[in-house]
Amino acid sequence: MVVQEQRVHIDPLKPLAAEPHTGHNRWHEALTPVLEVEPGVPVAIETRDAFDAQLTPQSTDADVGQLRLGPVHPLTGPIYVKGAQPGDLLEVKLLAIECDPWQHWGYTVEVPGFGFLRDVFPDPYIVHWHLVGDYAESPQLPGVRIRRAPFPGIMGVAPSRELRERITAREAELAQRGGFALLPDPTDAVPASGSVATEGLRTIAPRENAGNLDIKQLTPGASVFFPVWVEGALFSTGDVHFAQGK
Repeated sequence: MVVQEQRVHIDPLKPLAAEPHTGHNRWHEALTPVLEVEPGVPVAIETRDAFDAQLTPQSTDADVGQLRLGPVHPLTGPIYVKGAQPGDLLEVKLLAIECDPWQHWGYTVEVPGFGFLRDVFPDPYIVHWHLVGDYAESPQLPGVRIRRAPFPGIMGVAPSRELRERITAREAELAQRGGFALLPDPTDAVPASGSVATEGLRTIAPRENAGNLDIKQLTPGASVFFPVWVEGALFSTGDVHFAQGK
């Protein structure tokens, strides 16, 4: 028996806010699924770039300095997995990752005040990459070729209400101590209103529901196991990398 693949379509040139039915940029238990699937059914998930169409092949260092963090990261989903219940483990198998056939461009950026090396690299900067077959090349870095090793930077499931509230309190306390934390904020949230916008967790940090993992070994062939916190698991993904060095 051949299992028919299901797919979530997006327009990668449009920001998530223009197609809110395809995804979200906050973690919350009240998200509406974009798709329901039986366990074992393959799903093709189309995704947007991390900064949600704010950057183009013509973007400059100055443009990077003007980026808004509110839309980060646009995720496709959530996907409701039938039968998944709190306490279960959801296994996600990565079968393949393909570049957009109509867009062979990527970027690396340094955003002021953001990331682990924000004190070392305080100025905005962007490198543009041409994605050619199995390699990325940049006219800004002549002689450098980066081999293709794609993986989704973000994969995760919805938190339960109890987990979300616990995380919110923990990160608020961290922010009060001067730590780096992006707290719930409805600015540029998708959905744009309601409890998801006002209460939803930001996508920046990895947490108990997974999220911004950025593990370069999660390439096709890998399986990832996620603890299920809500009925249906509500799995989402995005921020796909062509490759990563660390």
